[in-house]
Amino acid sequence: MKAGIVVFPGTNRERDMAQALRLTSGRPPQMLWHRDTSLPALDLVVLPGGFSFGDYLRSGAMAAHSPIMREIKAFAARGGHVLGVCNGFQILTEAQLLPGALLRNAGMRFLAQDCFLKVENEATVFTSGWRKGAVFRSPMAHGDGNYTVSAEGLARLEGEGRVAFRYCAVDGAVSADDRTLNPNGSINAIAGVLSENGRVCGLMPHPENLVDPDLGATDGVPMFRSLVESLVA
Repeated sequence: MKAGIVVFPGTNRERDMAQALRLTSGRPPQMLWHRDTSLPALDLVVLPGGFSFGDYLRSGAMAAHSPIMREIKAFAARGGHVLGVCNGFQILTEAQLLPGALLRNAGMRFLAQDCFLKVENEATVFTSGWRKGAVFRSPMAHGDGNYTVSAEGLARLEGEGRVAFRYCAVDGAVSADDRTLNPNGSINAIAGVLSENGRVCGLMPHPENLVDPDLGATDGVPMFRSLVESLVA
């Protein structure tokens, strides 16, 4: 699998993502600078976490207008796969590659803690390593992770199976109103969504930070194995 990771000023999770991709694919990804005006031949483009452009204006708003985003939109339109994690998810919504927006967390506090995620759709290149209903642990670290979308957009996401992940309890129980289960207050406890064609995925927590036993767990490995097994020619 040929993967590229986009680096913006303020990105700080690119090395974590590179390590996750290298460990699962055996191949180091390429680093892509936000001012690049072309993409090499790739199977996957990843927008990692951090604070692109210092989160000025809105998280991800300035990065969404970087030159490389025109190429990523064209890449996605040609059938390429794109993953956005945390700030990357925010950028994808600002660039309108995914619906909705990420608002300030409920309680207006930055959250740096573990959470549990429930897999809602197993039939994607991002999630095929799990079965629907599987629960896994993932770190989260964000101040603007409160996902929202219009009523019409929410109905489409739910009706079309485009909710990829939901915040939950360790036993899989979901409650959008319970802040112990849905810490940032996201609508319908949504933690990750998919584009209409299923080729673009964004989520707020960081599965790339749990891919090595030396880090204490390997809960995030199925996502990266899913990508490798689906995208290797």
